[in-house]
Amino acid sequence: MVRGTGSTPREGADHPAGGGAMSAIPESVDDTEALLAAGHYLADRELATAVFLALRLRRPLLLEGEAGVGKTEIAKVLAATLGRELIRLQCYEGLDIADAVYEWNHARQMLAVRLAEAAGTGHELAESGLYAERFLQRRPVLRALHSVGGETPVLLIDELDRTDAPFEAFLLEVLSDFQVTIPELGTVRAAEPPIVILTSNRTREIHDALKRRCLYHWVDYPDAARELAILERKVPEAGAALSRAVVAFVQRLRQLDLYRLPGVAETLDWARALVALGCTTLDAQTAALTLGALIKSQDDLGLVRAAGVDAMLAGAAAAQA
Repeated sequence: MVRGTGSTPREGADHPAGGGAMSAIPESVDDTEALLAAGHYLADRELATAVFLALRLRRPLLLEGEAGVGKTEIAKVLAATLGRELIRLQCYEGLDIADAVYEWNHARQMLAVRLAEAAGTGHELAESGLYAERFLQRRPVLRALHSVGGETPVLLIDELDRTDAPFEAFLLEVLSDFQVTIPELGTVRAAEPPIVILTSNRTREIHDALKRRCLYHWVDYPDAARELAILERKVPEAGAALSRAVVAFVQRLRQLDLYRLPGVAETLDWARALVALGCTTLDAQTAALTLGALIKSQDDLGLVRAAGVDAMLAGAAAAQA
């Protein structure tokens, strides 16, 4: 499974991902696997099946797994290969409805009041209301429900586990009925449901009520063969020998009791770093100098160095043999 990354808290990433006409939803699991592969995402059969069912049944898909295993990338690849806009909501602690869904443009409302008073039409504004669509600022969730011309987007709700229970509770209406209730306006319902991908690094448990509204898949670390195929697809300049050595070493690292195991994103970063250094093979000195591309914790670095980079490289080479 080719793996991913992310960003932008307030407005979400508001740009087209596909660049062309919308493609049809895949007709089978095989077609879904091929669609993801066209976006350089090598999905296993279980993940391809989960994505296919989410697309065909129009159900949100909750992807859980460790950081760096490719959950976010699924949404990016679907947007690109299906020719849809990617709308991204990056979750964080304290995220609220004003940042995620909508808020009223108070400055524009006040300006309208003053202009109406100056023109003597304050009563007309009172009748039409200050809480009209023209004063509404759509944030990522509401924008995803407000598709234009039938071009339904991909809504990525990324790292949901960073938010709190009240925000999860708010999402229940969105995920079950693809609608949002705005007290001043009423219910805004999607004409066509967007494709919804939620991700969680499982830093806390997501509530069962939200999970029941989604299809679910756990995205695990790939085995050595799949990780090698991913690396060869994403960093072909690394070459066969270096790619095999990188994957073998990373697979060995994941057997240690580290606080945070390196994901596929780190494998790709490390391979690119080694290529940038002009490496065609992997030696202990270079591995030790570049561990920061793989390990992001001082305690974990200490564990790896205590295990011995030389010994780990030897063990990785022996496992390859």
